[in-house]
Amino acid sequence: MFPLGLSFEARMYSCERLNQVLADTQILHSLYKKHHWLMRGPTFYQLHLLLDKHAEEQLKLVDLIAERVQTLGGVAVGDPRHVAEITAVPRPPNGAEEVPAMLSRLIEAHETILVTAHEVAARAQEMGDDGTNDLLVSDVIRTGELQAWFLIEHLVDTPLVEAPHNGRSR
Repeated sequence: MFPLGLSFEARMYSCERLNQVLADTQILHSLYKKHHWLMRGPTFYQLHLLLDKHAEEQLKLVDLIAERVQTLGGVAVGDPRHVAEITAVPRPPNGAEEVPAMLSRLIEAHETILVTAHEVAARAQEMGDDGTNDLLVSDVIRTGELQAWFLIEHLVDTPLVEAPHNGRSR
């Protein structure tokens, strides 16, 4: 018996769905590290640092989500083989891809997690599981949206143009 003020049904629903988010988040973390290592091109340095920062933030989410599953009386998915079996994030090809493809892959993984997180947060709230709702909204969703935005901005095609000089000569 877990004296958390939540029904068994609510706790088990949250555990099952949080384990899905946990598996997907572990895969996203791994993708961030892979792409961090494989980054190249004129924005190498900025993206190399950004992807590493995002990977660290995802790793913190992995721990928060796993601890929430355990708090609710479940067993957090942690075995990489189990994670690979249940993740909804598509497996990337082996080797390196072009930079826009790597960034797009990360954005798609974020969207997969965000769709699930929104759905689970709403259902958890309906079931009275405010802790799970708060974790998903305040941590998973807000972090995921911000990280996706940063990645999306790197895919904007903005050609270099000469800036006007207000009529002054150089």
